[in-house]
Amino acid sequence: MRPDVLNPLFAETDTLDGVGPKLKKPLEKLGLTRIRDVAYHLPDRFVTRRAVETLDEAGEGENIVIRLMVTEHRGGRLPRAPYRVLAQDSIGNVLSITYFGRASYTAKKQLPVGETRWVAGKLERYGDMLQMVHPDHVVEEGGDTLQRLCEPVYRLSEGLTQPKVAGLVGQALDRCPALPEWIEPTQVDKHDWPAWQEAMRLAHKGEHKAARDRLAYDELLANALALMLVRADNRKRKGQPLQGDGSYRGKLDLPFPLTGAQKRSIAEIEGDMAQEAPMLRLLQGDVGAGKTVVALEAMLIAVEAGAQAALLAPTEILARQHYESLRRMAEPTGVQVALLTGRDKGKAREATLMGLLDGSIDIVVGTHAIFQDKVAYRNLAMVVIDEQHRFGVGQRLMLASKGKRAPHVLAMTATPIPRTLTLAQYGELDVSKLDELPPGRQSIDTVVMGQDRIPALAERLAAQFEQGRQAFWVCPMVREMDGPEEIAAAEARYASLKERFGDDVVMVHGQLAPEMKDAAMERFARGDARLLVATTVIEVGVDVPNATLMVIEQAERFGLAQLHQLRGRVGRGSEKSFCVLLHGENLSETAQKRLALMRETQDGFLLAEEDLRLRGGGELLGTRQSGDTPFTIASFEQITELLPKAHDDARLLMERDGGLEGKRGEAARILLYLFERDFGVKTLRGG
Repeated sequence: MRPDVLNPLFAETDTLDGVGPKLKKPLEKLGLTRIRDVAYHLPDRFVTRRAVETLDEAGEGENIVIRLMVTEHRGGRLPRAPYRVLAQDSIGNVLSITYFGRASYTAKKQLPVGETRWVAGKLERYGDMLQMVHPDHVVEEGGDTLQRLCEPVYRLSEGLTQPKVAGLVGQALDRCPALPEWIEPTQVDKHDWPAWQEAMRLAHKGEHKAARDRLAYDELLANALALMLVRADNRKRKGQPLQGDGSYRGKLDLPFPLTGAQKRSIAEIEGDMAQEAPMLRLLQGDVGAGKTVVALEAMLIAVEAGAQAALLAPTEILARQHYESLRRMAEPTGVQVALLTGRDKGKAREATLMGLLDGSIDIVVGTHAIFQDKVAYRNLAMVVIDEQHRFGVGQRLMLASKGKRAPHVLAMTATPIPRTLTLAQYGELDVSKLDELPPGRQSIDTVVMGQDRIPALAERLAAQFEQGRQAFWVCPMVREMDGPEEIAAAEARYASLKERFGDDVVMVHGQLAPEMKDAAMERFARGDARLLVATTVIEVGVDVPNATLMVIEQAERFGLAQLHQLRGRVGRGSEKSFCVLLHGENLSETAQKRLALMRETQDGFLLAEEDLRLRGGGELLGTRQSGDTPFTIASFEQITELLPKAHDDARLLMERDGGLEGKRGEAARILLYLFERDFGVKTLRGG
């Protein structure tokens, strides 16, 4: 149960003055639903202003605060013309305070002729006149503008203004209680970190690095501690020691010999599964490194030991694909493999449920449907989770309820993760790495070119199709958006390519109904369609060996890991494959480096490390996808610098300071609830 001291922070935002239904919606768009969220809505940056006596002291483009006398109002003749208020500094220099749109009402009210006002904003030049467009503040003499020389700038959504958000943040900070210290005292002293309540205030006041670092450290510590509690709890649970005799694995007829990395990973998994404590292992494999074969070997160990295994996939398409490849590979062994998704109905579903209950089905592949209440197993002892980043720790814990004892869990991800972030996201798992490609896997030639080459590319496509080959074409958006930037959209590209290639073109994106999406995918997989136009929904799991060309439009909009995943959709057959990265006109230096890297290497682990280095605190493994990291406060620089320390601190608490018991333990319990990592506390209670 959440400690009472935190209750004020978890109240809804409509308990703040001035927040009604109208304001609640834009706050929700920013993810601000409770007081805690508002308090942690840290400024993106700060505007620093200089107080000047005269306009002569200020430079163009500078943010200033100045005392001015209002001399004249000039309304425009046309409705859309700017509204100008002329004002003079103490020596008679004239400044035009300019408003656009309906702001003339504000100007008349705030800047009456003959009055003196403090005005704060950015000094610019329009023709031969100095101007300030939509000043940030206009305050009567004796007001507080001069106190605002350093002002926070917050991320906004439509319907919110900077002053409104600043006011709500101020109210939220007033409700922040003094909390006991959960950080190891020597860490606090070493970094000269303020207490939590003070750090919250300072982080909104200016560039207080110590305060921001302390708040980031809190989040990292909460995560590290929760994962350690899960891991400790897992080790206390009794699982089933599973030792296979090789009878099924010996009958496998694999298309190519196992790589050294596959053999090493299988040995690590086999060692874990032989223990009574249930396995909790992450299998990190680059695109095409053969994770499915390793997963099958792991599941066959369970079957050889007289138990059942399950593979959980995030989407129905992926589940069906896994089912087909596992069934094909397992056929010589005689092991029974079944598919169970939410779409299965009637007698077929009943037969599958009965087979799981009586044990005649050895391995089941499916979506979340395989863990519904109505699905019962005779003896489920091994679970494989594919595309692990799509499932949270809470979902991993849920699996334990389906076996007689806690099952062994192998989580898999095809997204290479930098070493730093592996600790952040998977601190409670042991890690195996597939860093070698099977001998039959072809390298993919990567070409970078401008969008103006699209007509020539269409000719290349036509040649591919004549040879019986297939291709992918990926766009960053589903449809064109109204805005200053032109973003390539799948629907528009599909329309233009369909005009050229007719029914040979199909389209898939996240907003299509599941049946339409599956039908298009199946047409493409069968070879009835030559070209698949899509968004990144095809990023993982789509396996069409006959596809030899991948075109990615506006490739600069994607993260390196995402580009690498998309490129991995081709090169799966025996024919030479190509990836074409199309880019817009104005490439940043970072974008140029990233596209060059894609051309130079196909090592996903190297690309992930480079992406982290190049982007730093910006977006990491994609176009700002949620799920890149489990953190909202800590930047990537802070993760890199502080996470190892937080990890050590969490270990000290667990091993030296008595875990969640004792004085620091009680404070740490509050920390876990503050960051909603209380699943760590629940593992202690759940036993």
